[in-house]
Amino acid sequence: MGILDGRVALITGAGRGIGRAEALYFAAEGAQVVVNDIGVSSDGSGGDTSIAASVAAEIHAAGGSAVANTDSVTDWQGAKRMVDTAIDAFGDLHVVVNNAAISRPRALVNMSEAEFDAVVAVKLKGTFAVSHWAARYWRERYEAGDRADRAIINTSSSAGLNSPYPLNTNYAAANAGVGAMTILHSLELARYGVRVNGISPGARTRLSLDLPAGVDSLTARDRSAPGSYDPWDPIHQAVVVAHLASAACTLTGQMLTVRGSTVAITRNWSVGEHVSKENAGWTVEELGRALGRLTFESPFDTLVYLARVYGVSDREQVQQLINRFLDNDEQSEKAS
Repeated sequence: MGILDGRVALITGAGRGIGRAEALYFAAEGAQVVVNDIGVSSDGSGGDTSIAASVAAEIHAAGGSAVANTDSVTDWQGAKRMVDTAIDAFGDLHVVVNNAAISRPRALVNMSEAEFDAVVAVKLKGTFAVSHWAARYWRERYEAGDRADRAIINTSSSAGLNSPYPLNTNYAAANAGVGAMTILHSLELARYGVRVNGISPGARTRLSLDLPAGVDSLTARDRSAPGSYDPWDPIHQAVVVAHLASAACTLTGQMLTVRGSTVAITRNWSVGEHVSKENAGWTVEELGRALGRLTFESPFDTLVYLARVYGVSDREQVQQLINRFLDNDEQSEKAS
């Protein structure tokens, strides 16, 4: 018996990396899986329809049940077809895992409209589109008297939540939006018995290599012998997502940061220290003095990722690293 027996799951971006690990793990735990992937490169170019089919075949070979789907999450009707694929193949849909993403890192001064739009279309619009069509189906089922547990699990990123990696305006903005939608959709869909949660993963994937330093520069020194514990294996994300997808899970409206076997609650924007004035408005001068008494957190101090990779310890070192990334991007822009 698996924890996902009887569950039908649609997983986007399931051809490689975290999505593939999720698809294989879900199937091993008894889920019937729609493997969605259009087989593009990490920047969204190209396409290989055999990628999704190969994962589905791998699931079949292991005794599981899966079908492949090659619609794009950026296609409004394609997102609907994904949901329809699950219903047509397996008779229902219980779980959506929004995992599809691409990366086109570029500095603000160099990023093109196309580079911004492409990343936002896949990550933000794609998450919205697939969730929309699934939610419409689930509303119909609920109104017909079906009270089955349903779940959406979104994939965000620390780049958009709590570690603002330079050169990732598009990726960070899209993932911050996914985090916001996760909370909002959990409130809206509760009336239909739908839980909505998200993860902020840390794993060795194609997209992680597009970060300024590339996660491999960190994990190379953490890799162990084959078969031993690897904290950056995508399987750790799959286990957490499987829990969130199971009918036994009661969480909703939560974002979990997953780093190996460490799983942490990730808060959304919260109100901290404050200043106030009794029964009167501020003058600019008064407000300036009052704010000067508060402690503000500098974004230079929150780049935990850079500190872990390079061991940087102060703002000047962080700024030097950012300058290096920006210089490399400038050279790339001039060469193109």
